[in-house]
Amino acid sequence: MPIQTIEPRRLYRQIADQLRLLIEAGEFREGARLPPERDLAIKLGVSRPSVREALIALEVEGWVEVRMGSGIYVKRPPERAAQTSLVAESPLETIRARQVIEGELAAQAAQAAHLAGSAAVEGLREAVDTMEDEAAGGRVPIRGDRLFHLRVAEMANNSVLVRVVSELFDERHNPLSVKLGDYFENPASWASAIAEHRRVIDAIALGDSIGARDAMRHHLSCSHDRLTANWAAAPEGAGAAASRSHAESSS
Repeated sequence: MPIQTIEPRRLYRQIADQLRLLIEAGEFREGARLPPERDLAIKLGVSRPSVREALIALEVEGWVEVRMGSGIYVKRPPERAAQTSLVAESPLETIRARQVIEGELAAQAAQAAHLAGSAAVEGLREAVDTMEDEAAGGRVPIRGDRLFHLRVAEMANNSVLVRVVSELFDERHNPLSVKLGDYFENPASWASAIAEHRRVIDAIALGDSIGARDAMRHHLSCSHDRLTANWAAAPEGAGAAASRSHAESSS
């Protein structure tokens, strides 16, 4: 048997695999409610957000069912003998990476604003206007959101970092990110994100590099917090609406 490359296992995947093994062993039977996120995090010695990502992965794979306001319930094990495990970048780790990179890019964009001219700042405003139009139409404002973040990176005048920002942003399309968004993105969260974007633009327009860095980091920190809110805080029906919107925005 040939030697195969060893790949590091993402933390949420390790948690998901451990919970799946417990389900297969009968520790959690079909129809049983799993312990709350907080209890699982304590027992496993990991963070609650990592447990959330693991539970979402198990839901995507068909092992559990999320019932908003009630809990996470074990489903009948998938019929496929060889169940394929979801392997995707951690949405929450991705946001933290973006916070580091894009905070600095916003600062550089502010420093370059006087060279880029008013057209560059107006391009940022147009991107956020697109977000508002998408949200008003009941769609996830992902097109305008992506355009905004890429244009901030472009103002920093580094093509490599523009590509990095693009690749990190597009992780929003992986199944784990989409499912998290289904539960926790809604018109109220989109409105908050749009307001946060406008504060970034205001700082860039003033050439305030410190304010731009802080505003971008604050926005991405809020994005992280919105995805780790209590399950009960997510409005009923938000998931279905967001699923339709994700499908529309990807078409």
